[in-house]
Amino acid sequence: MQSFILSRRRLLAKFSGTAAVLSVAPQALARVVAKGGSAVRLSDGVLTIEFDSGLHSRISRGGTVLTAMEPGEAIRLGDEQVIDRFLLLDQTQENVSGVHGTGRVHHLRGTSAGRIEKRVSVTFLDRYPGLALLDVRYRNTSAATVVVTGWQAATHDLLAHTDGAWSFSGASYPDRRDWVQRVSPGFGQHNFMGMNASDYGGGTPVAVVWRRDAGLAVGHIDTVPRLVSLPVSGQPSGTRIAISGDQPTLLAPGASLDLPPVFLMVHEGDHFRPLDAYRRLMAERGLAAPAIPDASYAPVWCAWGYGRDFTTAEVLTAMGKAKEIGLEWAVLDDGWQTSEGDWKLNSKKFPRGNGDMRAFASAMKAGGMRPRLWLAPLAVDPGTDLLRDHPDMLLLDTTGAAQNVSFWNAYTMCPAYPPVVDYFRGQVRRILGEWGFEGLKLDGQHLNGVAPCHNPAHNHARPEESYEKLQDFWKALYDEAMAINPDAVIEICPCGDSFAFHNMPGMNHTPASDPTSSWQIRLKGKTFKALMGPSAPYAGDHVELSDRHNDFATHYGVGAIVSTKFTWPHDPVNTTDPLPPGGIALTPEREVLWRKWIALYRANMLPKGEYLGGLYDIGFDKPESHAIRAGGAMHYAFYADTWAGTVTLRGLPPGRHRLINSFTGQPLGTVSGPVASLPARFEHFLVLAATPLNQKAAA
Repeated sequence: MQSFILSRRRLLAKFSGTAAVLSVAPQALARVVAKGGSAVRLSDGVLTIEFDSGLHSRISRGGTVLTAMEPGEAIRLGDEQVIDRFLLLDQTQENVSGVHGTGRVHHLRGTSAGRIEKRVSVTFLDRYPGLALLDVRYRNTSAATVVVTGWQAATHDLLAHTDGAWSFSGASYPDRRDWVQRVSPGFGQHNFMGMNASDYGGGTPVAVVWRRDAGLAVGHIDTVPRLVSLPVSGQPSGTRIAISGDQPTLLAPGASLDLPPVFLMVHEGDHFRPLDAYRRLMAERGLAAPAIPDASYAPVWCAWGYGRDFTTAEVLTAMGKAKEIGLEWAVLDDGWQTSEGDWKLNSKKFPRGNGDMRAFASAMKAGGMRPRLWLAPLAVDPGTDLLRDHPDMLLLDTTGAAQNVSFWNAYTMCPAYPPVVDYFRGQVRRILGEWGFEGLKLDGQHLNGVAPCHNPAHNHARPEESYEKLQDFWKALYDEAMAINPDAVIEICPCGDSFAFHNMPGMNHTPASDPTSSWQIRLKGKTFKALMGPSAPYAGDHVELSDRHNDFATHYGVGAIVSTKFTWPHDPVNTTDPLPPGGIALTPEREVLWRKWIALYRANMLPKGEYLGGLYDIGFDKPESHAIRAGGAMHYAFYADTWAGTVTLRGLPPGRHRLINSFTGQPLGTVSGPVASLPARFEHFLVLAATPLNQKAAA
């Protein structure tokens, strides 16, 4: 082990034995940029972190300085003082080997006037150049108890660039905002990973900001979700990124506060590379998506076009048309039940109860389709038998109030309460085992995260158990389903939320989850291909929710599973959602288009290919571009309202390639790899396939 110790004379010359303590407003932590040089320089050859004598830090990528020297870490005390400067005392370093492979860790120790000691461990991993793991600990070295009311870590301003910056935020909001946004003056999101509304919360604990030439990513890699924030904001000097917490903590003399394990990454391109690295780190820590059955990639028809007032006859009729045009899944959506919570069969639709539901699932299979059933776990309506008989199942706040689920005017049940887990395991057994469905659509914005639970009947060790054990609830349901049918498809659809990564082991299929635009379908697709892997079974959700209500090109080009909720032979009479202009019935004209895209999807099965998210920047590259390697060919998709100019084909293997317009079949000549340019004119989209000349042309 090597060590580095600052001399006492140098320390006294720098700080005269005192630490900088700043007073700020309760909602903010101080950030004062230091002008001094570095005392310690740590690097893996890609990422460089320099620390000055006050443990402020500066970040560089290669030879490019990305931030100023600034206080990366700070804590706020109960008297509203913020401590962000710690006198560097010593540094040690050693080789390490563990679940993330080999690397080197650097330990730095500093003090704030003998009151608080700070330790920072910076680990560079050989597998992950450009990424560092940060472990931060504060210890009370005074003789009195210290109240800590907040902390921040990995706080840096990515210096401004003339072309501006873009951001990815993994938090969930009730306005269902874009996960990827341009950073404009005044832009700011707190990105709290807990509840940002009664039924919107949770997410992926990562934030990314990037310029055209480089970016910064921050996140935590704990295997349970944490109630932290990952704020992103536009500043005069650039774009600020951080991870922070505001849960009060009492530190007795000698006691320590350990922050969640943090990763900091420098990168090129958009958010794909950092999220892909995060996925691999978490897999090494034991948290990963399960094996994906082939059925998860089958194209989908959903009966939600009929709303809750469907009849079984019209569902089976339209399902026949869905089968005819090449779809394989038939999803029976909301409306089969009497209520959320009791999950009893609606007698108007299934008068013979279980027998009718078994017959309905059998009719779907007899018609050549795979049956999937909708369910909204953890929601219970007022007035239900379940709530009357088991009020102990509710998640309660500190006042004894329930957490609302707005869409159904329901309440949330506690996922960490064993009777709740057992109740929904029983629902899975009934649906898959007794009724014969082959998949589940688990739906609702409340699925992504829950508030801390204060229900005294649950005997939680801590209220946060409800939030932290939501992932165990989903895994329990998934395991129950796999025990019944190992090929079952389990879809979690947290309507409009930024998907909670920790829930991923409980699902083998994910949709765009009520997108508000084609842009959202594409950016979510790119995000899921990073978080679940380059062959993730991501569905574009109902194409009727896309631009112009028919944008299959967006589904196809990002490697999404095609999905639709059309009705047939006519529009529904009553629906929960208003019909778009022109309705949603599959007219003869639409059928031609639907058949063409579904056939193209089935011919190339791009979701099973390798989505190459690092080739293009979804923010800066124009037109918006995506690439997938599948079936021995390279498939490209370009998007813009209108485009007249050059498109760039990156990632081609060396040699000559034959180009074809995948949608029209038109030959487009030949190009040479690894990078080629092509003049193009299009409206909305252009999808291409590039096949080596010694292979048969791809569709």
